[in-house]
Amino acid sequence: MTREVSVVLVGIGGYGNLYVEALLDKGKERSVKIAGVVDPKPENCNYFDQLRALGIPFFKSIDQFYAESGADLAVITTPIHLHMAHVCLALENGSNVLCEKPVAPTVQEAKKIIETRDKAKRFVSVGYQWSHSAAIQELKKDIMAGVFGKAKKLKTIILWPRNDAYYQRSYWAGRIKDHNGNWILDSVASNATAHYIHNMFYVLGSKTDKSAVPVEVSAELYRANPIENYDTAAIRAYTEDGAELLYISSHAVKDTVHPVFHYQFENADIVFGNPDREELNSSIVAVFNDGTKKDYGNPFKDEVRKLWIAADAVRGEAELPCGVEAALSHVICVNAAQESMDPIVEFPSSIVKRLEENRLTWVEGLSDILIECYAAGKMPFELGVDWAKPGKKIDTREYSCFRGINNIK
Repeated sequence: MTREVSVVLVGIGGYGNLYVEALLDKGKERSVKIAGVVDPKPENCNYFDQLRALGIPFFKSIDQFYAESGADLAVITTPIHLHMAHVCLALENGSNVLCEKPVAPTVQEAKKIIETRDKAKRFVSVGYQWSHSAAIQELKKDIMAGVFGKAKKLKTIILWPRNDAYYQRSYWAGRIKDHNGNWILDSVASNATAHYIHNMFYVLGSKTDKSAVPVEVSAELYRANPIENYDTAAIRAYTEDGAELLYISSHAVKDTVHPVFHYQFENADIVFGNPDREELNSSIVAVFNDGTKKDYGNPFKDEVRKLWIAADAVRGEAELPCGVEAALSHVICVNAAQESMDPIVEFPSSIVKRLEENRLTWVEGLSDILIECYAAGKMPFELGVDWAKPGKKIDTREYSCFRGINNIK
């Protein structure tokens, strides 16, 4: 018989609803049970009444849960700046961990998690869903096998409009620090679209659970919304093997462009999505130099696969595709990006517009400019955009600590 895995859900509002739904729907057939729920406001969960009807215990804090109970696996979907404390506490109390991205806001906090994990002899999986998808795993396997030759240039664009409700959903949204001075660094690159910048590093990693490491990062970071951090980013990074990575994203736009990428290798171009169409149901396709193609499928398929993989890993029946080390390249990149452009540049007020019916702040012409940047493989400053400013080049070869920034609005 399959061993039953007990899970504590730490945070069940927002994205945490996804895990609750999955466990209520398929937990029994997967031999995974909810041992408890930790949330100061559990009534905000869409499934609160169902959880209560099942007699699942609720706890206001993670300390309270571990004082009274325990679990094989802690699934942590709390705010970014609480990740390190919650992950470490779960590890110290004997739980393995599945933590949502990013694993921590800073490199030094991620390294503290590694230290605690190794001491506890448990695992920490990081919930980048693309890294857990069958499509990405098949693609990464071929990249590692040298099917496409050497990586040359990888680029990604995501334009996701986010209105006032997004930034007002919690006190930490768009913030650089919390009230106690702890780093949050919530941004379009560190949070909402983190999967897609991480994926460029991840697919280039030499092992399944490894990512390529950035050796240099430069960024252009901009802000239209009344927040502390940036809502628009263009980031360029280089890996230790010389591959160039370009990431372009914004929340300060009116029109949606779902994730689109073009990964250029010596022997093939790997493409996903289309910047001219709003679509999520795409396949990753490799187009070889001789014209042949390989379809890897849709990386958005089965978003909760990461949960079942973590449960199987508890039983010793699965290997983790994305642990802390694999997630670290994304943290290094976004930390270095913050240092690259300090202060963050405000868009000129003359081009910042409002859609009051949608409570959306957007920048006139920004979508077209960023799509042009993606097509050309350039940053806005390199296109000669009048409001654009270049960021500093940050050497990340020995990057072990986020040193902070001076400009906090």
